[in-house]
Amino acid sequence: MTIKSYINHVSNFAKFYNKSPKYLGEKEICDYLHYCIIKKKLSEGTVNYINSSLKFFYTKTLNRYWNSDKIARMKEPSKLPPVLSPDEVKSIFDVTENLKHKAILMTVYSAGLRVSEVCNLKITDIDSKNMQILIREGKGKKDRYSLLSKSNLEILREYWSRYHPTEYLFSGKGRTDSISPRSVQKMLEKSIKKTKITKHATVHTLRHSFATHLLDAGTDICYIQRLLGHTRITTTTIYLHLRRMDLLNIKSPLDILLGENDD
Repeated sequence: MTIKSYINHVSNFAKFYNKSPKYLGEKEICDYLHYCIIKKKLSEGTVNYINSSLKFFYTKTLNRYWNSDKIARMKEPSKLPPVLSPDEVKSIFDVTENLKHKAILMTVYSAGLRVSEVCNLKITDIDSKNMQILIREGKGKKDRYSLLSKSNLEILREYWSRYHPTEYLFSGKGRTDSISPRSVQKMLEKSIKKTKITKHATVHTLRHSFATHLLDAGTDICYIQRLLGHTRITTTTIYLHLRRMDLLNIKSPLDILLGENDD
C-alpha cells in the first residue's frame, strides 16, 4: 500500500509540471508542496506524506541529495488519540453477535494488537500452555509475545470448534488467505453503531484502550512497551496523558486550599 501511494504522489508531482521528476529540482519541489498547502488545502499529515514520497524517490531512485532544511516538513498538531472506557469496550463486545467478529475484536483488545497483526495471526501463534500470543514480524519486522487472557482463550476455542480455521486464525472468504484489515474495521464500525458510543473509534483505538487500561491498573510502563512492541519508551509514554485522573488520587491544589474532603 505504501509503495502504491508513493508512486501516485510522485506521478502527481510529474503531471503537475508535465515533466519527468529527474528534470525537476529543489525549487519545483518546494513550489509543489506550497501549492498542496495553499491551493489544495491538504492537511499537514498529507503534505508530509507527499514530502516523504518525493524524498524517497529522489534519494533512493535518482540518488540525489535532499536538503531537509529547505524542503521542510510541516509541523503537525499534537493530538491525543481517543480512548474507550472499560464499559464502552464491554458494550462493543456485548452487541457483537457474530462469534467470529467478537473473537477478532476481543483478541485485538486483549493483546493490544495492530489490525495487521490480528489479520496475520496463525493458529500456531496461540500458545495456550504459556498463555501468550506470538506476533510474528510486527512493526519493524520484529517478533514479540503479548497476553493471552483466559476469556480470550475461551472465545477462541469456541470460535475454532465452529469455524475450524486451517492456517490463519482468522481467514478471509477464501479460507486460505488472511482476513483483510478493512473487513476488521467494518466489524468494529457495525458494532459501534449499535452502542451509545459517540467517539471516533477505530480498531487501533482498542489497542490504545488496552495500553491505557493496563496503565490505569498499575502495570509498569516498561512492560506495556514490550507488549505493544514499541522500540522506544517515548512512544509508549503518550499513554501517561490518557490515564484517568480519578484513578491517580491526585487532588487539585484548589481543593487542598479550600479544605475540600473526598465524598
